[in-house]
Amino acid sequence: MDIALLSLALSQGKVQHQASMSVMKKSLDQEEQGAEGLTKMIASAEVGALQMAAQPHLGGNIDLKL
Repeated sequence: MDIALLSLALSQGKVQHQASMSVMKKSLDQEEQGAEGLTKMIASAEVGALQMAAQPHLGGNIDLKL
């Protein structure tokens, strides 16, 4: 077996592995950001629900003048 060919194959495998890990890390970072956004949205919805429970008369009517 040719040593140069073997070295080239191992080097290509290493580069492919590094590229794959880089893509996975990028994907994981994006998922973490999405989860943080979702957590913030849920927290703000809970605050809105608590405000409606504390003052149910606010925001239920709209005054219109024509």
